[in-house]
Amino acid sequence: MTDHSALSRRRFIHRLSGGLAAASLSSIPLIDPGPAYASPSVMGPRRKLGWAIVGLGSYATRQILPRMHECEFSQPVALVSGSPDKARTIADEYGITHSNIYNYDNYDSIADNPEIDVVYVVLPNSMHHEFTIRALRAGKHVLCEKPISVTSAEAEEMIAVSRETGRKLMVGYRSRFEPYNQLAIQMAREEALGPAKVIETSSGFNIGDPEQWRLKQALSGGGSMMDIGIYSIQAARYLTGEEPVEVTAMETTDRSDPRFREVEDTILFQLRFPSGVLANCVSAYSSNHGRYRLIGQRGWLELEPATGYSGHAMRVSQRGSVEARVLPEPAKNQFVAQLDHLSESVLNDTEPLTNGVDGLQDMRVIEAIYEAVRTGRAVPVAT
Repeated sequence: MTDHSALSRRRFIHRLSGGLAAASLSSIPLIDPGPAYASPSVMGPRRKLGWAIVGLGSYATRQILPRMHECEFSQPVALVSGSPDKARTIADEYGITHSNIYNYDNYDSIADNPEIDVVYVVLPNSMHHEFTIRALRAGKHVLCEKPISVTSAEAEEMIAVSRETGRKLMVGYRSRFEPYNQLAIQMAREEALGPAKVIETSSGFNIGDPEQWRLKQALSGGGSMMDIGIYSIQAARYLTGEEPVEVTAMETTDRSDPRFREVEDTILFQLRFPSGVLANCVSAYSSNHGRYRLIGQRGWLELEPATGYSGHAMRVSQRGSVEARVLPEPAKNQFVAQLDHLSESVLNDTEPLTNGVDGLQDMRVIEAIYEAVRTGRAVPVAT
């Protein structure tokens, strides 16, 4: 008899999910990104919700778990991993009982654990759909790491199951909870630099190991566009407060590079918004950049770094002078604020700021970008 608890994560991630028919949600209305500092205030019992972390890769173990002790409303109570030894070591580090360690096969039994309120799916992209739906059907609220899925059809089904089960579905867009990005959104909404005219945003890094899952089409769903390029899409969307109606795009990829045997490297794409704002964007896996600039009638604002884990910096140009804007250290960094936002949304029964529809719209834009690359034509964004 196979010992499923010993199934390694590396083996398991090659088992692609299937058998879930996508529900059509073409009539789902898109939501306005909302006020820059939107956050529910807790009116109910002030307690910490129990979180299960699904997938123990570097992002979960180096960025999420180390910060959870800073959370006001969130705490880790369970782990899901295909590596039992690793899970036990991490559980001991964070005071998680070994009875709350699950593997990918007995994952559905989290339904029987009342300590778990929320599940954070931190798995390769192609697994987001399956493990989010399984968590929702187990009665748990879900924070799904970006991108929400690898197709818009999968995202639509995830939203449908969230609504069917009455559980919250949020996407891990941490930059929406980062103070410099929040200030940029606020200034854009208030037209502090006049009406927006042009947005320039570029996101990229020089990716390493050719054998990592991000460079495998079956696991990632695509290359830089599915990973780092989504930050450029997000920035253009949340700075305008609008949804793009049309895209154009060009790709350049060196297929002789072993990293890019299956996925794309660099895409330059343009987004047209209903107000007339144009966004010029870059997504790359062979160059390092992370910035955006919003250009208005009376000046511009720029963040560089814009969407990294730390070190954000803002410059603003007004009336012929350029000055740096320096914000005080926030009470909660972007990781902590994101986690607590979902817990507060659960406690107050309010809609998360970066909900499933937000993730769906990014997938619709990405699909239009890929089509524009293939056809060389302008492509409308699905609604």
